[in-house]
Amino acid sequence: MTPAAALELADWRRRVAELYAAVRAAPDPVEGHATWRQGRDDLFRTHPQSPLPAGDPLRASGLPFWPYDPALRFELPLRPAAPATLDVDTGADGTTAMERVGVLELPGLGTLDVWWLAQYGGGLFVPLRDGTAGAGSYGGGRYLLDTTKGADLGGTGGRMVVDLNFAYHPSCRYDPAWTCPLAPAGNRVGAPVRAGERMA
Repeated sequence: MTPAAALELADWRRRVAELYAAVRAAPDPVEGHATWRQGRDDLFRTHPQSPLPAGDPLRASGLPFWPYDPALRFELPLRPAAPATLDVDTGADGTTAMERVGVLELPGLGTLDVWWLAQYGGGLFVPLRDGTAGAGSYGGGRYLLDTTKGADLGGTGGRMVVDLNFAYHPSCRYDPAWTCPLAPAGNRVGAPVRAGERMA
């Protein structure tokens, strides 16, 4: 990686973290979601580390989303789960080790594993592959949280904010040059989640 690219990537991550901080500070989740959408579109449109190739029409139109559904926002305890580990091939970045640290029980949808990214700095990671995958959303799934990169909706009192309206596509959905960890078996639900980013 060149020095210029390293600084660009650091700036991308800083701006993502600032965006999620603004979401957490918003007076209500709907306003926070609008802030997130606008900020994400701005990054994808203008930032040199955008996963959108030059000339991609999504730079002009913005990323497509389902309308905000307040019923899909939860504050959930992290339940215990049997220990499990995964080694995920992330292409040029090597292998990322993930350790399951618990499970979230989503009302009416099922359970999702919560992973700790066992790398320098660590971070919580919650991918999701739901019944829209391959049609309404990317076939490999979407991400709900990735605190290593600043995608963190917060929580208090031992509970995590999990808002399915913030489900977003990994970079590999937009450009095959990226290699992304996809949703393992414990992060798949059969029900369609018509919230968050969509294909069109």
